Amino acid sequence: MNIGDRIPDILGTDQNGNLIKSSDLRGRKLVLYSYPKANTSGCTAEACSLEAHLAELRQNGYEVIGVSKDSASAQQKFAASHNLSFPLIADTDTTLLQQLGAWGEKKMYGRTTMGILRTTYLVNEEGIVEHIFQPKQIKTKIHAEQILDYIKTDK
Repeated sequence: MNIGDRIPDILGTDQNGNLIKSSDLRGRKLVLYSYPKANTSGCTAEACSLEAHLAELRQNGYEVIGVSKDSASAQQKFAASHNLSFPLIADTDTTLLQQLGAWGEKKMYGRTTMGILRTTYLVNEEGIVEHIFQPKQIKTKIHAEQILDYIKTDK
């Protein structure tokens, strides 16, 4: 997925069994973020940052949707544990993650594996990607502030 590309229409099913489609979100901007695993320290910090600043993101016209390979029940527990009020897509077969380009080779401790690349896509009202925060740019504890800083300086 690159800047200028349209996100897929079928995004997936969230933690509550709701089908999330980008066409249902037309007219609203979107923070679509991928994260490696629910309830790990970095992913929890990132989700809590987004939840803490959700009202301000919404004031700027953005909805938030997270996506990981976790099951719907794991996503549901993650949302409940941290009072997350936005949808978390359970992309267990990595279809959406692969379409987004958020699934790929990761190197850790000298080993190469396939996994989720922590990435955030800012999507406009028409479903077009306007900005991408790459994995090395994301600071999980302050990610919402990074997004808000970008939004405010971009306008």
